[in-house]
Amino acid sequence: MAYSSSLWEHDSFLKYNYIIIGSGITGLSAACSLLEHQAHARVLILERGLLPSGASTRNAGFACFGSPGEILSDLKIMNENEVMNLVASRYQGLQLLRKRLGDEALGFEEKGGHEPIPNGVVISDAELHYLNDLLAPIFNGKVFTRKTNLLTDYGLNKKYFSDLIFNPFEAQIHSGKMMEALLKKAASLGAKIITGCMVEKLEETNIGMSVIVHDHHNHSMLTFKADKVAVCTNGFAKQFFPDKDILPARGQVLVSEKIPHLLVNGTFHVDEGYIYFRDVEGRLLIGGARNLDILGEQSTEFEANEKIISFLKQFAIENILHQRECNFEFQWSGIMGVGANKIPIIEQVSDKIIAGIRMGGMGVALGTASGEKVAKLLAN
Repeated sequence: MAYSSSLWEHDSFLKYNYIIIGSGITGLSAACSLLEHQAHARVLILERGLLPSGASTRNAGFACFGSPGEILSDLKIMNENEVMNLVASRYQGLQLLRKRLGDEALGFEEKGGHEPIPNGVVISDAELHYLNDLLAPIFNGKVFTRKTNLLTDYGLNKKYFSDLIFNPFEAQIHSGKMMEALLKKAASLGAKIITGCMVEKLEETNIGMSVIVHDHHNHSMLTFKADKVAVCTNGFAKQFFPDKDILPARGQVLVSEKIPHLLVNGTFHVDEGYIYFRDVEGRLLIGGARNLDILGEQSTEFEANEKIISFLKQFAIENILHQRECNFEFQWSGIMGVGANKIPIIEQVSDKIIAGIRMGGMGVALGTASGEKVAKLLAN
């Protein structure tokens, strides 16, 4: 069915300087950066879900940059400069996010990060010394310290864990508050945001971009026009860039009922970051373990993986809660974007299309800085 836009729609709703696809942290940050430097630019953000539908409102709220085990694992597939630059981007991105929104709006709590070490796994003093030397220029000091005594303080199972490494620089946030504040910020700067809008196709011409969406109300296709387009859909980006090294990676998250005398305090990463947990207002949040079913979690469907959920519940009961049974009142999944390495893809794909994707499960940390880089590419 053909649909003809009115003059008013054509002039006020369909023509923009920039269109950003995806209203997650990266997309909204790109819009904010654009409008902070070009106050009169017309910026439209198109979001497939009624809420930001990838990982931005469905993550675990970790303001982190990588545990020792994860960084050591990354050094096996990336060189020192790549790893150092990635950690720097994560940490600097967190500072940019705090500066833009403020700690209160983020629900920011700097309680520190922890890596409990399971029996049979060893991170040596020499490895910690190496990591601290590598990261010292970023943090202006020592990052990782061995604090085995904290296993007792946090009530962790000492039959499973033999050691713990602490860093004071990591924190946790309330992801809902963060996204609400970021949406308000983008709108206050003048960005228009349309949700429930699935982009079907991008068409590039010598005069600009056509962004074609399905208009469910009129049972037709609707075309938005822009000078340039940025794709910030992270784990959903294969639709637009089939040749890019990016795959969806689903993550399962559980949050318990309130637990009296919960001892966990701060953020915790186990098994090279694949398992993570933290406290949330007297509740235990636990998630991850997608390494138990990597292929099964390469999905853009927001479904539960019962194998992983069962494992996470048992892990919590045995190793965090002293065999105390508890109910998990919330359960959800989020979609991350991953590849052969963890370096985000932020590049000019063509004259008028920019990609800001593959945050590697670190969108909270990388999203603001990545959005700023996307904005600079759009503005050039």
